[in-house]
Amino acid sequence: MTIIRTRQSQWRYRIFAVTWLTYAGFYLCRKNIGVVLPLLEHDVGYSNTQLANVIFAFSLFYAVGQLCCGVLSDRFGPRLIVGCGLFLVVISNLLTGFVSSLMMLTLLACFNGVGQSTGWPGLVKNMSCWFGRRERGVVMAWWGTNYVIGGFLATLFATFVATNTKIFPSLGWRRGFWAPAILLFCIALTFIVLVRNQPSNVGLPDADENNVEHLTRNARPSSILILRDLLSDKSVWIISAMYFFLKLTRYSFLFWLPVYMTQHLGYAPREAGYTSSLYELVGFSGAIVAGYASDRLFQSRRFPVGALMLWGLALASLAQPTLAAWGHTWNAVSISLIGIMTYGPDTLMSGAAAQDVGSQEGAGTAAGLIDGVGSIGQLFSPYVVALVAERFGWNVLFYSFVVFSLIGGGLLATRWNYKVHARSVVVAG
Repeated sequence: MTIIRTRQSQWRYRIFAVTWLTYAGFYLCRKNIGVVLPLLEHDVGYSNTQLANVIFAFSLFYAVGQLCCGVLSDRFGPRLIVGCGLFLVVISNLLTGFVSSLMMLTLLACFNGVGQSTGWPGLVKNMSCWFGRRERGVVMAWWGTNYVIGGFLATLFATFVATNTKIFPSLGWRRGFWAPAILLFCIALTFIVLVRNQPSNVGLPDADENNVEHLTRNARPSSILILRDLLSDKSVWIISAMYFFLKLTRYSFLFWLPVYMTQHLGYAPREAGYTSSLYELVGFSGAIVAGYASDRLFQSRRFPVGALMLWGLALASLAQPTLAAWGHTWNAVSISLIGIMTYGPDTLMSGAAAQDVGSQEGAGTAAGLIDGVGSIGQLFSPYVVALVAERFGWNVLFYSFVVFSLIGGGLLATRWNYKVHARSVVVAG
């Protein structure tokens, strides 16, 4: 028994570390887009609307892919699905560095979006098989720092390679696609070699899910039954609707903060890139606070924590135009606070809450549904930003985020006392 527990602990550390690194790695070839946008605008002459079309294409295929890849990860295992996605992202980014036409940039953005869509549902599924419900609030809070810290490091890396003229100066903005793709390729190989789908693949007992679901011994529910069960769950739709507004807001910041700072605040591209990285650098602490609060203070209830932090995001967005006008330091403080209040509910509800409502067998499908609906908000984010910023100004855009955050918090508040209960899954045979 001691040997089994030791092996189990070793494998859990391995799965946590490698899947954390893998999802952080996806951001190498996602955050580079926002950093390269001002350079494309300057060097090639694309307008905000044309660049919005590229981001729309990426977001469309990312959203559709999320809805499919969760089901595929439950059916075929995350190692295969995520592995294929990683290599698709690498190839699309490498090819992007060879083109400059708007049509080809848009087409390759579509392939990048499909590859990126395998990451969250597949890796959430992977984690659900190795960690049980009672610990996942804290575990997923720390694990969820992958896209916060990963986004921060990816922004720094992309800014460094794309704007540093001492590194292959003739390549220009293309460095912002090629260098991240090469690094992600190394991470992809690490994932394929070191990860396994579930403990039983290496002769270990599965995570204890007895309090969440009761499955017929030696039976496995079909993908159709899992999907039907989740589609009838009101909690899934409430989280998904909230995530629509939250992801619309988050991706507006992810892609457009550098543009906002260069166009509205007058920052240089390098300064804008580094300052916008505070959104992730400080924001990751919000994920930790949310995870501990849900497990330790709210008895594994995710909804009240998410609601409170979304209302905090509304206040932070309301204050942003005023604080930014006070100078660079206050702008940095405001961006950091917005990051905290964004990533807390984002990580909690798309990670631990998705695993709660999906259970071990349907965690990938639940994560895919929630993130897929959220990605529809991401889909509209470039047009919301371009339309509001160009017609009404950047300050009004932040007031729009106030409204979105209040709506999202209100949706979660309707399930304030919700706590996951045992779910019976009927399995034929």
